[in-house]
Order: sequence, then structure tokens, then C-alpha cells
Amino acid sequence: MEDVPLPALFRRALTTAAKASNLPTLEDETQELVQFALLDLRHCSSRVSKLALFSPNEQLADIPTRDLVYLLVPFVLSEVQSHVRATEREDRLDLVKTVKRYLEAYIHYLEQYEIVSPEDKDLYGRPASSVTDPAKRRELKIKQYKQEKGIKARLEVARKRTNQSATETSSNVELIASVLPDPSQKPVDPSEEPDTDTEEVLRDAMILLLRFMYAEAQTQLQRTNEELELLRNAPPSPSQRARIDDARVAKKDAGDDLWRLDSPVNKGGPDGKGPLLDPQGKPLRPFVLLGKNAADRARLQAQVFQADHRLPTMSVDEYLEIEQQRGNIITGGGPASEYQPNSKEQLAMDAEQDGTLYGEDKAEEKRQKDESWAQFTDSNPRGAGNTMNRG
Repeated sequence: MEDVPLPALFRRALTTAAKASNLPTLEDETQELVQFALLDLRHCSSRVSKLALFSPNEQLADIPTRDLVYLLVPFVLSEVQSHVRATEREDRLDLVKTVKRYLEAYIHYLEQYEIVSPEDKDLYGRPASSVTDPAKRRELKIKQYKQEKGIKARLEVARKRTNQSATETSSNVELIASVLPDPSQKPVDPSEEPDTDTEEVLRDAMILLLRFMYAEAQTQLQRTNEELELLRNAPPSPSQRARIDDARVAKKDAGDDLWRLDSPVNKGGPDGKGPLLDPQGKPLRPFVLLGKNAADRARLQAQVFQADHRLPTMSVDEYLEIEQQRGNIITGGGPASEYQPNSKEQLAMDAEQDGTLYGEDKAEEKRQKDESWAQFTDSNPRGAGNTMNRG
């Protein structure tokens, strides 16, 4: 293994990992490829550490272009490690912790050498699940997707400029392998000076690849944290549950509490055994909701499965009737009211009904209205208020 050059060793690990990523995880053949790839990648990681290719005292400009690709070793390790078969809960928990450690190491490398911009840190540093507002969460996901799409498009252009095969890749490992220099090409003589343009294009491609994998690593780290939370809160397996039950039976048989004279300590809660919910509203232990009687329990049971929206409490006709009583519905108007008299004309016609008490009242109302209007016109002659255009 020590005789194999580091670039060839890394490319062999990537090729093996790419084959394993396209096969079912539970197959024995896949697990053999995964173990071979992990062995090569661990040798790569140890040799990178021995050669001291990266130092916290260096900056990005101090790292040679040919060494930038080895910053991806922790990320590839996390990709391959996630394909390891783990059927038991404890094995899966250890596996997810290892994947998380590799992802955090890769993210630390890129942030240490300032390969990612502050905008990318702000965009991917905050998980979308932590945003409570659905609109803002959707906007954040759209921004992340557009940023990843833009970086990948620039990466494809850089791949074409470096004469790499621009075939479609189905996994991140295949994408990393496609950006590496082609081993079939004639190696460059160390005594000759490398082509500046080629070196610059290859460096830009490697930096774009590192930035794209940074976005992938942040996304996978969020999923890993969610899986860790699920595994930690998952119920124990049947074998572990049997051991717990045996321990409980042994403790019960010992009769530690049989001769105890003091009363049990009240731990709070409705039954003295502790609270049912934590401050965030998460259940701490199982509980059953019981009513005072059978009718109460039937009512609570009927409220379990209901629609997730508010059901109507009245019909449309009832609603319109209430709105009409409130005066919120405008009636009249339209062609039907074209030939009907308005209020002024109706008042004049009612005042002409001589010899009736109703006609006299309307005549008096019309007289007062006309007198009030005459007083207003005397006090406010025509044009008295328009003083804007006077000299």
C-alpha cells in the first residue's frame, strides 16, 4: 500500500466507492467494495497527515493546486461510511456519529482556509428546519438550491476547459473523480514549468468543486443530526427490552421498597410521578386521557379524528340573511331602478297629496328642506369658496 502513489491511491478509492454507490447497500458485494474503499481512504488520510499537506498556519494561496483535492478526503469518507450496512440500532448510532465527525472535519477545513464566502456560510450555516415561518423556510431553500445550481454550472464549464469528460454523474463521488486529472495523460516533467493558464483553470475547478461539496456537506450534516435525534429517542430493540424487563423483575424480587416506611417522594405531575410534558411541549412518558364518565370519554374519543380545518357552523343562506340584517348587503340599483323616483322626487309627490295628514307632514318637511337650502345659498353665494384663481 505504501508503494502506491497518493494520487493513484485516491483515484482507486474513488473508483471503488463510485461502483459501490450504484449497487444495493445490503448486498455482500457492495459491502466488500465499501470496505476496500474505506481501507484506501483511511490510508490516504493517514498519508496526508504524515506528509503535513495542510497546516493551520497556511492560507489557501499557499496550498498547491495538486494538493487541494485531498481536502475532500473527509467528505468522501463520510459518503462511503454512510453505505456501511448496520442493522442494529447501536451500530447505526455509532455509524451516524462517525459520518457526522467526517462532515464536520471537512466543513472545518473549508472554513479555516476561507474557501467558502461569508455569504455561503450564512446561507448554509442555518438549517432550514430551524426557521419556523414556512414562507421564510421556503425562500431559504430556494436560495440554497439556486446557489448550488449556479456553482455546479460553473463547475461544468471548468470541467470542459480542463478537457475532462463532461458526462453526467450520478453521485458526488463520481463528480469528484471526473474533476481529477486524467491518469492516461502524459505526466508533466517536474523540471518544466507548468502551463499557467491550465494551472489556473484547474485550480478554479477544484475550488468550485470544494464549494459545491460544502453545500452538500451542510445538507447531509443537517440530515445526520435529525437521524441522530431519531436514533437516540427510538425505543430499545427487543433484546434490550428483555434485559431491561429482567432487571426490573430482579429489582422487584429484591423487595427494596417492601420494608420502607417513609412515603414515596412526590416528583410532581398529576400523579406524583413527574411531569408529563417538558417546557417545549414534548411528551416525557406515556399517558392516557380519561374523562369523568363514559360520556366524557366518548366525547374525547370523537374529537380525535377530525378535519384539519374549521368546519362551517351555518349555511350560506343563513349567513346572507345575517349580513342583510346588519346592513352589509346593498340592494336596488341597476336597470330596474332607472324609472323609479329618487328621494327628492318622492318627497315632492308625497307633498302634493292634499287633504291627508300624511300629505301635510310631507309638505311641511319639503318646506323646511327648501328653506334650509335657501338659507344655505344666501350664506354661501356661488363661487364664494373658490379663491385659488383670484388675483
